[in-house]
Amino acid sequence: MKKYTSVDDIENLDQILQLAKKIKENPFDYKELGKNKTLGLLFFNPSLRTRLSTQKAAQNLGMECIVMNLNNEGWTLEFEDGAIMNGSASEHIKEAAKVISQYCDLIGIRSFPSLKDKDKDEAEFIISSFVKHSTVPVISLEGSTEHPLQALADALTIEEYKTTKRPKVVLSWAPHPKALPQSVPNSFIKMMKKMDVDFVITHPEGYELNPEITKGVSIEYNQDEAFKNADFIYGKNWSNYNHYGEITNNDPAWTIGSRQMNLTNNAKFMHCLPVRRNVVVTDEILDSDSSIVIPQANNRTYSAQTIITSLLNNLE
Repeated sequence: MKKYTSVDDIENLDQILQLAKKIKENPFDYKELGKNKTLGLLFFNPSLRTRLSTQKAAQNLGMECIVMNLNNEGWTLEFEDGAIMNGSASEHIKEAAKVISQYCDLIGIRSFPSLKDKDKDEAEFIISSFVKHSTVPVISLEGSTEHPLQALADALTIEEYKTTKRPKVVLSWAPHPKALPQSVPNSFIKMMKKMDVDFVITHPEGYELNPEITKGVSIEYNQDEAFKNADFIYGKNWSNYNHYGEITNNDPAWTIGSRQMNLTNNAKFMHCLPVRRNVVVTDEILDSDSSIVIPQANNRTYSAQTIITSLLNNLE
C-alpha cells in the first residue's frame, strides 16, 4: 500500500483486518516502527473522531504529529495548473505539498466536497493534488467522495459483533436538516462489497448514489422490507446525488426507531457520528444495548493505526 485515499487501495481486506485485530489487542507492539517519524494532519474542515483517533494512532506507534487547520492557519492555496496567482491564493500546491513532504513522513488530508460541482468533487480535487505533488504517502481523513478510514473501522466493528458467518447488513438513508456528502456511504458500500455479507441499501426513490459505486448491490426503496431479518443497521444521511447536493426528501418516517428495529434479527445499530438524535435515529435506539456507535468510534483509532502501520512498513 503506497497511499490510502480510497477503499480501493486495500488489496487484501482479510490481511488488513487481521492486522487491525492484532493492533487492537496490543496497540503498542509497533511503537518502534514510528520512532523518529512524523505524521502531518492537514484539515480543511472540522473534525472530532478523525483528528483525535488519528493522533492517538500515531502516538501508539511512537510518531510525532503536526496538525494544521489550513482554512485559518495557513496560506490560501492555489490548486489550478497554470494559474495566474493575482487573487487571494498566496501559495501553490506544487510548492506546499513538496515542502510539507520534507517535514512529514506521511500526510493526512481532510477536505469536504462543495456539493455544487459534482465533477470537481468526484475528482477529489484537493486530495488528488496532494497525492500528485507530495513525495510521501497520503491518507484521506475524509474527502469529497470517500471516508476510507471510517469504512475500515466499520468493517472491523462488523467482524467483532457478527454472530453469523454471513450477516445481513443494511445501509439506511435517514433524514437530516443539512445537505451532507456521500463520502461515508460510498466508502461503506465499497467495503461491504469486499466483505462476505448480505448487503442491502435502502433509501427513498430518487436518492440513488453513484451507480458506479452501487453497481451489483441490492437496493430496496421500502425501508421496512430492507430491515427484515437484518443483523446490522447502518443509519446515514446523504444529499441527493442526481440533483447534486440538494435536499429533496426529509420524510420523518425514515427516522430509525424501535418500529423499524423490531423488524430486524436483533440488529446492532451503527453510525459514523456525529448523529442528529431524533432526526436520524431516536434516543430509544441510540441509548439501547443495540447501539454500537461508541465501540464503532473507538475502532477509528485502530483503523487509522492499521493504515499508518501498513504505509510505514512500505517505507522500510
